[in-house]
Amino acid sequence: MGVEINHKFNVGSGKNNRELALKKLPGHEPGVVWLGGFRSDMTGTKAQAMVNWAQENGHASLRFDYSGHGASSGDFADGTISRWLEDTTAVIEHHTRGPQILVGSSMGGWITLRLVQEISNSGLDVELAGILLIAPAPDFTKELMEPVFSDQQINELNERGFISELSEYSDEPNIITKELIEDGRNNLVLSGLIETGCPVHILQGMQDPDVPFQHAMRLLDHLPSQNVTMTLIKDGDHRLSREQDIQLMINSLNALVANH
Repeated sequence: MGVEINHKFNVGSGKNNRELALKKLPGHEPGVVWLGGFRSDMTGTKAQAMVNWAQENGHASLRFDYSGHGASSGDFADGTISRWLEDTTAVIEHHTRGPQILVGSSMGGWITLRLVQEISNSGLDVELAGILLIAPAPDFTKELMEPVFSDQQINELNERGFISELSEYSDEPNIITKELIEDGRNNLVLSGLIETGCPVHILQGMQDPDVPFQHAMRLLDHLPSQNVTMTLIKDGDHRLSREQDIQLMINSLNALVANH
């Protein structure tokens, strides 16, 4: 059984340089990579469950914190989808070898799908063995945030450049910046076919207050008709961190490996 090793990795240059915290576990292919959610970090229940599965089955694994998240440097308010995609791309290019299964949770699902586009459009040298999306939130800034902004919030975004919202998952408020919203419009994925080139599994709770299950089902229209499996969890919330939810995640990982 392998042992996770802590690493620090620098991305960007000049004032945009940031130091990312990551943990690597050696093992055989395909490896698994954790892509976390908005304001989450790599110490969560699902990320740890992925590592435990990798250790038990001898697979390599990688998890990391985006800039401004967890143990990585940077100010969260400076973050955008483009910036966190750059973090993800650099970490995967430099710290993985061979085919990988991407496990994207919430916002990490959006970044996973953007990474798929980068592999296709930019010739990014990453081989995908499978994708597991957990409560995926593609295009959430445009589709889930902008439509419910009040006139006051829109004015605050335009005048101050940010708004502050209470968070159900943290004692600290969520800072939503105008830059995040505008950058989100440049990273939309629900606009055409997303050619993954690998099997995709989606886990989605039907009692998710943050990402309605109908939003995840929209994603199906943009994925190839073959090798896409969605599991709707009738009493599941956004976290999907209960024991039974984790077992569904493990089942999906086993299925993706068996299909590789």
